[in-house]
Amino acid sequence: MLDQPEDIHPLFHGAPSSTEFKKLRKRIVRQTREAIEQYGMVERDARWLVCLSGGKDSYTLLAALYELKWRGLLPVEILACNLDQGQPGFPATVLPEFLEKMGVPHRIEYQDTYSVVVDKVPQGRTYCALCSRLRRGNLYRIAREEGCSAVVLGHHRDDILETFFMNLFHGGRLATMPPKLVNEEGDLFVYRPLAHVAEADCEKFAKAMNYPIIPCDLCGSQDGLQRQQVKQILDGWEKNSPGRRQVMFRALMNARPSHLLDPKLFDFAGLQRGEPFDENAAQIPDLR
Repeated sequence: MLDQPEDIHPLFHGAPSSTEFKKLRKRIVRQTREAIEQYGMVERDARWLVCLSGGKDSYTLLAALYELKWRGLLPVEILACNLDQGQPGFPATVLPEFLEKMGVPHRIEYQDTYSVVVDKVPQGRTYCALCSRLRRGNLYRIAREEGCSAVVLGHHRDDILETFFMNLFHGGRLATMPPKLVNEEGDLFVYRPLAHVAEADCEKFAKAMNYPIIPCDLCGSQDGLQRQQVKQILDGWEKNSPGRRQVMFRALMNARPSHLLDPKLFDFAGLQRGEPFDENAAQIPDLR
């Protein structure tokens, strides 16, 4: 990657010149491209609503997408969007000023979902579920208004793993955030291009680029969140066995329905003796 001023997008101006950072940047961009290609996210000449919270993940997402677009590898139009949800003390000028400076087309939307969440959620309960539903509904609306075909989110590998274990421990199902899905109305894609990217890499990247990070003060400060508990478990496993997260993530990409227990995914009742079993030839129904 050349880093002459005329050869890079403004999002990368001032990037560290160290070998370590260049390797980090290359890895993030490569993994983002792999996810986009592997899960079939590109519709040529599509328009993407790229959602920015002001956190490390969304800045990394925006930079990686623009790197690919700058190199001619992502033939889509990008519209960055921040939903200001009305949290007290939210620095409303940070993202607009940053995006203007970077020359990134954007839309800033104000919707006071904070008051709704605080009013509706009983004291002592966490805000995440309702906050997420309200945010997602507004983002879908904005995408339609802007003629976008996809809502693009900054969830990374660790978010996907944590969601899997939350569903396993608390939801009684094997499920997680897919890299690509269609919304319930059937008119929008939801993409997660950072699906293969580690959270630690997002953190290192955003810190090295000195992006203006905005913390989530609505739910991130609440104690006892299930996601925080799962993160602590995964941190412990990773500390005792480095690389454990990546091994578990690969397992999500290597499911064997015949070695699980869901008769809707595999025809256990129809298994017959006398013929060699070929799992690759087994008929697996489509999930809806």
